[in-house]
Order: sequence, then C-alpha cells, then structure tokens
Amino acid sequence: MVNYRIVVLLFLLLASSCNVGPKPIAYGTDGCHFCRMTIVDRQHAAEIVTDKGKVFKFDSSECMMNHLKDIDQKQVALYLVNDYNQPGELIDATEATYLISDRIPSPMGEFLTAFMTEQAAVDALMTYDGDLLTWEQLKLRFNL
Repeated sequence: MVNYRIVVLLFLLLASSCNVGPKPIAYGTDGCHFCRMTIVDRQHAAEIVTDKGKVFKFDSSECMMNHLKDIDQKQVALYLVNDYNQPGELIDATEATYLISDRIPSPMGEFLTAFMTEQAAVDALMTYDGDLLTWEQLKLRFNL
C-alpha cells in the first residue's frame, strides 16, 4: 500500500512539472535567452513555451524572432509578447498586430511593438506613424 502511494505521488509530481503555460517574467532579474540582457521593459518583453513546458524569456519581440531561427519551431507550444498598452501583460503573439515605428524605441533597436488588437495598433499608427504587420508578415520579415 505504501509503494502504491509513492508511485502515485511521483506520477503527480512529474505530471505537474511539465505544465505547458507562460511563466511570469521577473523584470530586472530575468535575462534574455537570446542577447543575455536583463529584461526590464514591460512593454516589449516576450516569451516562448515549448511543448515540453520549457520557457524561454526575451527582452524584446525581435530577440524572440531571432531565436526562432535557431530552433525547431514545431516544438513551440506558445508564442507570447507583451501588449504595449498593458505593460507586463503577455498576449498570444500569433494573434497580435505589430507596429514598426522609429518613434517607439524597443530594447534591441528594431522599433517593434506588439498590440493585442488591430484597432489598438491602428490607433498607435495614427500617433506614431510606421508600418503594421501581422504575425505571418513578421515571420517573413525575420526570414522564418
């Protein structure tokens, strides 16, 4: 009976350790997996989560996109970026609309900013000028 309980406990521990989901970014502490800079910008950070639950954190969307060139993207379960209008709030990168505007600097100088909705991105475009991109267009821009 004791052995059965140990096996069940071990199984539960293993099952819970492989959660496929986002992990909070510790701003000012966590480092970017791609460029190694400390992540401090709550409006431009990004994260990917593999299908095995491994989390990679980035100080900018452009670092995440560049990292994708070096990995098997079929193993990525979640692509996440911060919403410019809700600092620190991770959103689905594949559903976001992106603005490239030299009037909104990003940590690595690509001037790439993500918005949760297309309307929010259009509103920002009216203020800051630039170019709007979908996820698919962004992947093409980064040769992915």
